[in-house]
Amino acid sequence: MSSVLVLIAAPHSNAINARVISLVGTSPRWLFQGEAAEFAPPQNLAALREALAHLPIDINVVPLANRRKRLLIADMDSTMIEQECIDELGVVAGVGDRIKAITARAMRGEVDFEGALKKRVGLLAGLNASVIDDIMRERITLMPGGKTLVATMKAHGAVTALVSGGFRQFTSRVAALVGFDTDEANDLVIENGKFAGKVADPILGRDAKVAVLERLSAEHGLIPADALAAGDGANDIPMLQAAGMGVALHAKPKTRAAAGYQIDHGDLTALLYLQGYIREEFAIPPTSSISTQ
Repeated sequence: MSSVLVLIAAPHSNAINARVISLVGTSPRWLFQGEAAEFAPPQNLAALREALAHLPIDINVVPLANRRKRLLIADMDSTMIEQECIDELGVVAGVGDRIKAITARAMRGEVDFEGALKKRVGLLAGLNASVIDDIMRERITLMPGGKTLVATMKAHGAVTALVSGGFRQFTSRVAALVGFDTDEANDLVIENGKFAGKVADPILGRDAKVAVLERLSAEHGLIPADALAAGDGANDIPMLQAAGMGVALHAKPKTRAAAGYQIDHGDLTALLYLQGYIREEFAIPPTSSISTQ
């Protein structure tokens, strides 16, 4: 057997029950009772997908070779956190609806990412940079399972990197909270304590994310096939396709269609189940005021 079928249910749903197992037709190896299991691949995967379509269960077929990845590279906005930071800045600046509309189009791949970024940042000119502290404290929440994902992969020797088309002023803080080894992002230009309405060059976008993946792989004696990448937007597609395991997490339709793996119901611990980790292997980090494990 060269691959396994992995079923991952929404947390606490216990959706993988006896009826689901009977539809798969083979005995499970439980990764977590009721929530995650792997099976021998079914003869008719399309029919199984149709039969389970009404349930909160993600269905993926994963090769057994090189299954546990040694590099995690993750997007930040709507992937490791539940918000889009630029949208939150827009709300505080009083231009939230305008910025959110551009963000939505950019994440769906309808407009050029770099142009959309510059346009949105331009709308923030004059905003006091101290709002970053307020937004982090009052408006940013971590995606469930992120700390456990990072801690577990690090405990098993993986390198972890937060790589975002967003802003270093946020990624540095989120990376520290979640436990990432490193972070890379764009840099908002701040002059006299206020946003200048500009992003420092070079802009980190679609191609730059792939470049970071390749560079980090080389630096640690790995190849892109050794990496797990996670993201939700159209600008993540090249990165997801370049990694050995590219996961579209609660993603936009275009991203979901382009990625090799999709998680629509599970939280970030689903990325551990895809790699064959059982629940008992999870490294559960201590809680903090902003954290969701």
